[in-house]
Amino acid sequence: MIKRRKSRKIFVGKVAIGGNSPVVIQSMTNTDTKDVGKTVQQIKRLEQAGCELVRVAVEDEKAAWAIARIKSRISIPLIADIHFNYKLALLAIENGADKIRLNPGNITNRQQIEKIITCAKKYKVPIRIGLNSGSVKRTDKSKLADDLIKSARLYLGVFKNLNFNQIVFSVKTPDVLTTIQAYRRMAEITDAPMHLGITASGPWQNGIIKSSIGIGVLLLEGIGDTIRVSLTSDPVDETKVAKQILSSLNLRNQGIEIISCPTCSRCKIDLIKIVKQAEIKFSNFKMANLGQRIKVAIMGCVVNGPGEAKDADIGIAWTGKCGVLFKKGKKVKLVNRKELLKTLYTEVSK
Repeated sequence: MIKRRKSRKIFVGKVAIGGNSPVVIQSMTNTDTKDVGKTVQQIKRLEQAGCELVRVAVEDEKAAWAIARIKSRISIPLIADIHFNYKLALLAIENGADKIRLNPGNITNRQQIEKIITCAKKYKVPIRIGLNSGSVKRTDKSKLADDLIKSARLYLGVFKNLNFNQIVFSVKTPDVLTTIQAYRRMAEITDAPMHLGITASGPWQNGIIKSSIGIGVLLLEGIGDTIRVSLTSDPVDETKVAKQILSSLNLRNQGIEIISCPTCSRCKIDLIKIVKQAEIKFSNFKMANLGQRIKVAIMGCVVNGPGEAKDADIGIAWTGKCGVLFKKGKKVKLVNRKELLKTLYTEVSK
């Protein structure tokens, strides 16, 4: 059982972050925010995949004005990502953003920050103080964590002076060890909720590995209230990986988890292809209201069937001309090999 760090609870729209709330999954669109139709379409795909908060880039006034129209057509809270121009933060809040992200590396004028905080107070909108290695002032490569914390302390001081505590912190870098170090130190400074992530983690495979290690280590230590897996990929992929990370740590117990063997010479079928087909099939299952996790085993032979997958809720294993359907490690029946996958889908649907 993971003992989570005690953090202050805030609300982004109706979604709670921090306190004893579940770790929240979020992602960010890569469409032009001004193209309301395409942006809404992508957000709806993210919603269906399990995303609970979504962020959009606000590059100019037109993008800020688009927030109201986007928000009216989606179901999850909308976050405005602000850089350089503080006036865009004010416009985004006035147009209904449920939360804004500020970058201490490129919005540094104290008076401007105070205007944003005053506006956020008026509209009761929380702010993420989102630091990253790409924009923070650097003193030395080996002291990046120090630089991030120094910048965070300065920003935090402004917020404390104005008695504004509806904040979330992130201290992201592309380096896993530096990121972990920075979050550990940040967690000692403030009780604000933490938004976890490895920034610019890279393409699919590298990004998943780095994010899983970095986010996973921090979550195991009880640090983290919301996560974004940053991948150079479809944002929906980010949501899917985030769900898998949380599921692997038993921080989310709903949906379908596939258990499958690595294959060996006993396997006489193309198990890799079959498992990929099952992944696609199960990704379309409506599991949001299930409230539990189903472990599904797809095994290449009977040795790896009910034996190694005995903890699976339901599973199949190939053998000779037939296959075995099993539940909780016990064989239920033999099934024609051609009907085995279909049988599995039917049983899971039940």
